[in-house]
Amino acid sequence: MVSGGIALLLLLVAVVLIVYFTGKLKVNAFVVLIMIAFLFGLAIGMPALNVVKAIKDGFGGTLSSIGIVIVAGTIIGIILEKTGAALSMTQAILKLVGKERSPLAMSIAGYVVSIPVFCDSGYVILTPLNKALAKESGTSMAVMAIALSTGLYATHTMVPPTPGPIAAAGTVGADLGLVILYGLIAAIPAMLAGYFWAITVGKKYDIPSDVEESYTDLINKYGKLPSAFMSFMPLVIPIVLILLKSVADFPTKPFGKEGWLTPAISFIGDPVTALTIGVLISLLLVKKEEMGTAVDKWMAAGIKDAAIILAITGAGGSFGKVLQGSPIVDFIKTNMTGLNLGIFLPFIIAAALKTAQGSSTVAIITTATILAPLLQTLGLNPALTVIAIGAGAMVVSHANDSYFWVVSQFSNMPVNTAYKAYTSATAVEGIVAMIVVAILSLFIR
Repeated sequence: MVSGGIALLLLLVAVVLIVYFTGKLKVNAFVVLIMIAFLFGLAIGMPALNVVKAIKDGFGGTLSSIGIVIVAGTIIGIILEKTGAALSMTQAILKLVGKERSPLAMSIAGYVVSIPVFCDSGYVILTPLNKALAKESGTSMAVMAIALSTGLYATHTMVPPTPGPIAAAGTVGADLGLVILYGLIAAIPAMLAGYFWAITVGKKYDIPSDVEESYTDLINKYGKLPSAFMSFMPLVIPIVLILLKSVADFPTKPFGKEGWLTPAISFIGDPVTALTIGVLISLLLVKKEEMGTAVDKWMAAGIKDAAIILAITGAGGSFGKVLQGSPIVDFIKTNMTGLNLGIFLPFIIAAALKTAQGSSTVAIITTATILAPLLQTLGLNPALTVIAIGAGAMVVSHANDSYFWVVSQFSNMPVNTAYKAYTSATAVEGIVAMIVVAILSLFIR
């Protein structure tokens, strides 16, 4: 097998190839990661049969821990979208914050909706409401677009059950409850940074809303929406259960070292159980006449959305398993721990990958794959590492990112304006999130 230095050089080449093929040539990330896993393993001198075994073990091991969670999370997101629950949650936030503070309301709505729903889907769902509010309040669409898009982005990259953070947590072996907790904490200042950027920078660009419907007309068009309370439940209950399990797992055993309570909480708070419960609760939002469609076509759509994430996540696990068998870990332990990049290393790698190839999910999974074998050597907290990766995966969204085009085109925002107002906002948002992670790392080991 090659030396550690050569293996590290080959890893850098592998990362460049991943960026080139996924970003420039638009080759599917699953195919790229599997091929790179094979090529890297053979290039470092790993026996061919060992390479195959590592790829199979890495793929299966990764999906066994997070596969069901990803599928359940996407199903919940689809049902919240199809039933109008996402709009109902947004209405509740608007009532709380007030329509006169529409940009802040849409930032908060984005923060909540994007926990189970992909950010691009969330943006499309909420755009009619965003435009109606922009027209009613006389606010530029640039302000409203940045407020909503950055709110969605904050939780999309840092808070499970969004697939990227789930995949990263599974890859690095982080406690999902702690990832949710730290992610929710870091995402609040990030969201607020996006909001303040929207009302200070966004207001420089006058982009009128192009809708004729008023806010009232829009809501009436949707008919009877689920109640706000029930709309939040498929999201809140799984998160609470997962957080309770994390508390139950504390060394002090706060729910008791003996008896039935701790095992019961550990059972219902396991991410697989909690998200399955979330799916069942989400079905309570479905109208009786739509139940057949929900359990067939809507769930199938959720599974379809999850499939590509599962494939990429499994392929990332394969590459990670090959990396674990390389001399890189020992080399870094011997030669590179003195660099003292600490928790900033995941951020830097994820930001470089995100900016280069465009996909936040690919950046998150690839970074987690690279760092998983090195966490113990580098002394990084697994849960904070996931959040640092998520913060990096926001920096920056530009023309190679599909979300950039969703935000700009659905908001009638010219490309040059989108770069000045929206792309810069994602940089600020990611950096603010990373500052929060760095502060948390001073107290959490």
